[in-house]
Amino acid sequence: MTHFLKDIWRQPEELQRTIELLTGRNGAGRGALDAATATIRTVRHVYLTGIGSSWHAALNASALFHRRAYPVYFEDAAELLTFATFPKDSAMILISRSGKSTEIVQLAAKARRAGVHVIGITNAPEGTLAKEAHIAIVVPVTFDHAISVNTYTTLALAAGMLAHRVIQGVSGSLEGLPSGEEGTTEPRLLLSKARNKEKREQDAELQMASFECRARLKSAPEVFQAQGDLKRRPPSDSELAESLSRAIAEAGRAIPGWQEQIAASVWLAPHSTTYFLARGPSLGSAYESRLIWEEGVKAPATAMGTGGFRHGPQEIVGKGVRFGLWIDGALMREQDLAVARDLRELGARVMLIGQKLPDDAGDLLFQLPAIPAEWQFLIDIIPGQLAAERLARLSGVDCDSFRLSSYVVEDQGGLLPKKARKN
Repeated sequence: MTHFLKDIWRQPEELQRTIELLTGRNGAGRGALDAATATIRTVRHVYLTGIGSSWHAALNASALFHRRAYPVYFEDAAELLTFATFPKDSAMILISRSGKSTEIVQLAAKARRAGVHVIGITNAPEGTLAKEAHIAIVVPVTFDHAISVNTYTTLALAAGMLAHRVIQGVSGSLEGLPSGEEGTTEPRLLLSKARNKEKREQDAELQMASFECRARLKSAPEVFQAQGDLKRRPPSDSELAESLSRAIAEAGRAIPGWQEQIAASVWLAPHSTTYFLARGPSLGSAYESRLIWEEGVKAPATAMGTGGFRHGPQEIVGKGVRFGLWIDGALMREQDLAVARDLRELGARVMLIGQKLPDDAGDLLFQLPAIPAEWQFLIDIIPGQLAAERLARLSGVDCDSFRLSSYVVEDQGGLLPKKARKN
């Protein structure tokens, strides 16, 4: 058994331990989570960032913020370090497994100099980020052998829990909306703006919001009906913890069956071209799978939003091209299943990952246990990890070692180790 596979197998246990750390009555991380939540609620601007697999974890969390009308600035840490200037009334959520990556260390220092509140989410209590952040949410886990597996999902879980805490009490109510508007956040923003205007302007805004929302509901009813849960309050910590724990346990029990599916499937093929497509909360899983392909299988792959793929990149579709698609638990399901059908009709092989999928929808199908749609990313990466480990072995590639990459990148510039460059 490869070290990569061993790390995948222990993932449910590490995730459950992280839930208890962050939500349990005696959870060591609750105080830091509370402090970070309070800080974010008091500032005007919020940045969410990481690099590598930590950036993918941030991508998952960003969807939780945005879905509840709590916008955050989301950008790769290297880009923020080089090209951004920060206003003082800001908080920055920095995610890093080691807390030692050069971009993270320098960005934290730059943010502090600008008067930004730095919130670190890391797996390493001894790392620079944990020591220098104003608030550090530390999720100690046994580090993975090489490819980020448990460090990735536990950081994604911690970032998601922070987003969940922040949106509680500030986005669970849409009172005052005209009938039929509860499924979208845009009318709420229009109405909030209208309340600050004169009565005449307010009435006009309300009428316009009502008209636009009803028109959109008529043209795309499934989207707005699926978003109807926005009117309800987010679940409490205990409710969420119970739901996620149940889904994680079921996913752990599903791993042997998923391995059997992979072993019998024709979807895996050495030296094939692979595209990963997803939307919303699962977009981070698509990008993380692309990275795992590059690190573990040593094969090129790409990842993008399913919507964006339909605007030009579909020209590459042909016989033998492999696609991995994540189907959201609530939104755009029929549209994305139609993408899968068309890909197969054009000769491509399709792997599908999601909840309640039609049995004949793909060449390789992973049925996920029930989990809140916006949290599906916690478990929908596992089939991708398993597939990458199997393909590495089929390709005769060592997935447990890196040829060029450092486990922690502590300097900028170049690809080869300094010794190799000198020689």
